[in-house]
Amino acid sequence: MKYVLVTGGVVSGLGKGVTASSIGVLLKACGLRVTSIKIDPYLNTDAGTMSPFEHGEVFVLDDGGEVDLDLGNYERFLNIKLTRDNNITTGKIYQKVIDRERRGDYLGKTVQVVPHITDAIQEWIESVAVIPVDGKDGPADVCVIELGGTIGDIESMPFIEALGQFSYRVGAGNFCLIHVSLVPVLNVVGEPKTKPTQHSVRGLRGLGLTPNILACRSTMALDENIKAKLSQFCHVPVENIIDVHDVSNIWHIPLLLKDQKAHEAILKVLNLPSGAQEPVLEEWSSRAELCDELREPVRIAMVGKYTEHSDSYLSVVKALLHASVRCRKKLVVDWVPACDLENVTKKENLEAHRAAWKKLKGANGVLVPGGFGDRGVQGKILAAKYAREKRVPYLGICLGMQIAVIEFARSVLGLQDANSTEFDPNTRNPCVIFMPEGSKTHMGGTMRLGSRRTYFQSLESVSAKLYGNQKYIDERHRHRYEVNPDMVAQLESRGLSFPGKDETGQRMEIVELPGHPYFVGVQFHPEFKSRPGKPSPLFLGFVAASCRELEVVPQHCGGQEKVSPTYHINGHLPSKYSRMARLVMVACMAFTRFAMACTCDLRHWCHPRQDLSIWCVW
Repeated sequence: MKYVLVTGGVVSGLGKGVTASSIGVLLKACGLRVTSIKIDPYLNTDAGTMSPFEHGEVFVLDDGGEVDLDLGNYERFLNIKLTRDNNITTGKIYQKVIDRERRGDYLGKTVQVVPHITDAIQEWIESVAVIPVDGKDGPADVCVIELGGTIGDIESMPFIEALGQFSYRVGAGNFCLIHVSLVPVLNVVGEPKTKPTQHSVRGLRGLGLTPNILACRSTMALDENIKAKLSQFCHVPVENIIDVHDVSNIWHIPLLLKDQKAHEAILKVLNLPSGAQEPVLEEWSSRAELCDELREPVRIAMVGKYTEHSDSYLSVVKALLHASVRCRKKLVVDWVPACDLENVTKKENLEAHRAAWKKLKGANGVLVPGGFGDRGVQGKILAAKYAREKRVPYLGICLGMQIAVIEFARSVLGLQDANSTEFDPNTRNPCVIFMPEGSKTHMGGTMRLGSRRTYFQSLESVSAKLYGNQKYIDERHRHRYEVNPDMVAQLESRGLSFPGKDETGQRMEIVELPGHPYFVGVQFHPEFKSRPGKPSPLFLGFVAASCRELEVVPQHCGGQEKVSPTYHINGHLPSKYSRMARLVMVACMAFTRFAMACTCDLRHWCHPRQDLSIWCVW
């Protein structure tokens, strides 16, 4: 097993997670199998109880692990499925060591940070690195490890010591250290300054770790003089100093690393020069370039509680991006604080209230993501009502689904006090109730978590068609409350549909409003399984509906697709043909339709929502 360790210096938030993910993409493109581990030095056992304001979103894995958002980057970039053990925290390590001590495993020895904590860290890394995460048998070739925080943090010290011992134990040819550091450009001076990186590398060396490669984060490309200076003072070869400057979208990072031959430097350190091929990233490159070229916008109003911190909804935004690129549209997310939509805000801050409603009314689609607590709930209900009544495409995720049900019960059924018992335990019309398998006293790891199966009740529903008319799907969950099964019949009698349920038929997984352009709510979180080359079907349907192009989405839209331009003929995607063949087919089809229009026989060919003027252009 080969190991690549990614550390960070100077400041936090440099993009170590994206850098580590991009390194994984590069090595995978060389023909190597790659797995990832994220080390978080905080004392929490996992990220499940951490505030989105402080730490961003909580990413959920198939096995129910609530982990750091960087594991979401690893899964999206590498198209792998990680486990909860791929996220190591100080809390997990100390808990493991203390459990051993309580059992008497240390035979009366004094338990100390060195060697017991450091040994436990190394054992954990070695045991997790061999777990296959790409669906194939056997361990991966390379494990990319990201150490969270910044070099010099007190919390990181045990991990730094453990990794120093680990690098010595596995040998120089099996361990590569990549240090991500800041090279700032001061406005007054106008040139990159290397001193922060020099100090960072000096501190890293003082702790027993020597970087093999420097990944220099900067707002601009670094010239050779700067690289030569860094090489001289940091004792790193010039060819091993990688310039990671700001780019238009993060999909360019693996390409940036490839252009600077970062893979050659890594393979050389790991003694793998002959065991890998030149990285193949044509599809990745096409997607990155396509994302830059998109001009026609699709505006999505994100009505949430944590809109001040976009990382709180990172996976949702990424899923929207994947879908919008597939639809050849430029994604524009309008952040709408749910509280600002409420009448209380109208009285206290009229300007904020008007601004929020202006964004909502100017959007092509409305998305209400998950969340906890009652703050902003009334604003979310108003957003769902607006989308339902004005026939604006709506996607509700987790709480967003529950909101849609509550709003329907209030507005259509006339139950003005309809609510969730999360917000009003004494409501006479509980549309959403606490699920029996949860816990009201312990918050961490007690929700309905991880991959659960949803069975389609009807293959005629929008969601079933988007998933390719499968009988069931597996999606990831993270919630405590769910739709009250006792009210389902009453809701269905007035037009609401529940086409997706669990194996018992008692848990409502999907809600739809038939006849609406797109009104879908799901109890699960489809954003966690969306990938750049394989967008989530529900997100793709939502974005396509927001573009008024839902009818041309391929039936099984969640499948892998090349990034070359697509041309839809009568709603079908003839992907087996070449680009030129498709162009010719579309041109012939258009000419035929135009000719038939001249004979007043267009009704046999045209889709009701297609305009004759589009075809006249041909």
